[in-house]
This record gives sequence, C-alpha cells and structure tokens, in this order.
Amino acid sequence: MAINKDSNSYTFVFAIVLITVVGTILALLAMGLKPMQAKNDEVKKKLDVLSALMTPKEMETIDRSNAAEIFEKYVNLEDALVLDAAGKVKEGLKAFDIDIRREYKDKKLQEADRNYPLFIAKKDGKTFYIIPMIGKGLWGPIWGNVCLAEDMKTIQGASFGHQGETPGLGAEISQPFFVNRWIGEQISDESNEFSKFEIVKDGSGAAMPSRVDGITGGTITSVGVQEMANRCLKVYVSYFNNL
Repeated sequence: MAINKDSNSYTFVFAIVLITVVGTILALLAMGLKPMQAKNDEVKKKLDVLSALMTPKEMETIDRSNAAEIFEKYVNLEDALVLDAAGKVKEGLKAFDIDIRREYKDKKLQEADRNYPLFIAKKDGKTFYIIPMIGKGLWGPIWGNVCLAEDMKTIQGASFGHQGETPGLGAEISQPFFVNRWIGEQISDESNEFSKFEIVKDGSGAAMPSRVDGITGGTITSVGVQEMANRCLKVYVSYFNNL
C-alpha cells in the first residue's frame, strides 16, 4: 500500500516522529555535556575567588588550565564556612556548593534561610577572608568578590562582574579603576558596627570613608553594586563580631 505523502495524517505523523527524534538527541547531548558544564562552573567559581585574593599581575598567570591547582594552594575548602543571615555558622553545608545566584533569584526563599559562603585563604603567611556577593544591575545580574585582610574589616582585594551591563557605562564595574576604589575601605567602624557603603557621583569617594566614586553614566549599575555590597557584607560583619 502506497503512502500518501501529501495527506494531513502523513504530515502529522512525520512531525511527531521528527520531534521525538530531535528531542531525544538533545536530551542525550544535554546529559553528556552536564559533567563538562559542571566542571566549567567549578573552575569559573575558583577564578572568581582568586580574582579577589590575587594581585592583577598574579592573575595574568592564572587561567582555566591552572586555576584549580592555584586555588587549592591558597584556599582550603575544609576551612570554608556557610553563614546564615544573622552571621552564624550553619553546619552540614559546603561553602563551595552554595549557588548564590540561585538563592538570590529564588524570591520564595526567606531571608533567614539564605546561605552565605565564606572562603578563608592563606597567602604570604597571612589569613584572608573572601566574600562572594550577588546583586542586580541595569540589564541583568552583577556579582563580586571582596577579600578582607587579617583584621577582618579592611578590603585588600576585590573583583566585580556582570552579565549584560552597557559597554563603556555600567560594564565598567569590572575595570581596575573601579575595583581600586574599594581597596582600603573598611566594612566595619571602630565600634565594629557595619559601615554602610555609599556610591557617590560628586567625586568625594576618595576623601570620605565608606564612600566609593561611582561609574559616570552608569548610575543604575552603581546603585546595584551599592545595594549588593550593603546587603551581603553586613552578614559577615555579624559573623566576625560573633568570633
């Protein structure tokens, strides 16, 4: 019996078969690529942490091929902690497994249930504390890592990133000139109270504590960095005070 390829039934069956075959192939590809994607995410997270700990010159020698080795040299994941919103240590959780982007995007997650990872590094005989941050810019997510010195309050390194901020404007948060404005700032005052940061446009950032000059023309992104820093860093001040 000849098949009528011009019939509606033939077209319908052919479409169903094609969709099934293509869907199966895509599912198999996704499953096969999942371990590779997980590995890439792991390396990216290690690079982000290192970008706050290492100097710009040191980062020039670090890429995806050696990031894991260098990370393990300075950061012991056994020392890493997970904090709750009150700055208290949460037991049974691994800091490196915490996806701060997912937790930030989950609006159903109560603040008391959110997790805040803290990485502790040893470098040049000193102890440093790396704090990951996540927030929202003009066009999408922004993120950062702040490295505190041994006094647990002075910022000695930082890095910022974004997904889709405007080139030449908000995207400038990832540039060294903006990152350097945070170096030397302190996240707590003489009374160990949290020092709320303010991103300013009048150029007074260098002269005033807890003030950082923003990005010209990138007001909304700058405000996003301000909100991100104040929301995230306050948790860690509570932890350091609890010590």
